Amino acid sequence: MSISIDAAESSKVAKGTAPLVARPAAAGGWKKGLAIIDFVLRLGAIAAALGAAATMGAADQVLPFFTQFFQFEASYDDLPTFQFFLITMAIVGGYLVLSLPFSVVTIIRPHAIGARLFLIILDTVFLSLATAAASAAAAIVYLAHNGNQSSNWLAICNQFTDFCQATSGAVVSSLVAVVILVLLVVMTAVALRKH
Repeated sequence: MSISIDAAESSKVAKGTAPLVARPAAAGGWKKGLAIIDFVLRLGAIAAALGAAATMGAADQVLPFFTQFFQFEASYDDLPTFQFFLITMAIVGGYLVLSLPFSVVTIIRPHAIGARLFLIILDTVFLSLATAAASAAAAIVYLAHNGNQSSNWLAICNQFTDFCQATSGAVVSSLVAVVILVLLVVMTAVALRKH
């Protein structure tokens, strides 16, 4: 008789512990999935940020005027806004590269709060920097394409087409990096909220 009671109690204990073991695994599963998506998005943001910096750094065009000795040149370093853009996007890309190990930690340990908290704080800071650089450069690219008649600024993109295409491409790439950073911040916030 004592054997049947022990068997009944052991089956109750086994039934009582099985769901408790399954719940953390299921909860860790979606957090691990978010962490993997976070890592992949970081790789995309690295490509976008460094691509924007490289494209802006290569933006240069020379137009000959009558002779080779008298030329017009458009280069990114002629405008401080484009210099700020290049430096900022390079810094953002460097940060994203350095954040990859922390993203790997969130994959290995989906319930780690410290790594996620560190990432969301720094992601927000670098999102602000990337947004400032992208918006400032977008304003200059807009002026280069359309000019401003009230301030007598002429549109230069009719003559410097290659330069304008390069700077426009760099701005688009930086905006892609900004969108990815927004997604990273939102995903990390969701993972922290459901902890």
